[in-house]
Amino acid sequence: MKIDIRIDDSAAPFEQVRAQISELARSGVLPVGYKLPTVRGLAEELGLAANTVAKAYRALETDGVIETRGRNGTFIAAAGDAAEREASSAAQAYAERVRRLGLSEDAALRAARDALRAAYAQ
Repeated sequence: MKIDIRIDDSAAPFEQVRAQISELARSGVLPVGYKLPTVRGLAEELGLAANTVAKAYRALETDGVIETRGRNGTFIAAAGDAAEREASSAAQAYAERVRRLGLSEDAALRAARDALRAAYAQ
């Protein structure tokens, strides 16, 4: 597993760890069931504080990308379906909200596209 932390990056180190592990899992480079290093082990490898890696792991677990199995370790989860369900739920909530606000479908789509472009440009 190759993670590259850039100190001069505008994203916080925990976010870089989270984003890179998420992408490696989504792309299949880290397959479902792959055992991740311990928090302490990855922190040492990357030259980060253990709390930084722990924060990234917590976010990944919340996102359904990884799962912790107690003393057995932390593994890449079968998260594709969970992530898609969560995205669908968020999209539904957004659609209901913009409709209540009185936005047209075109205006709502423009706002969503702008937000996605901003999020993925990082």
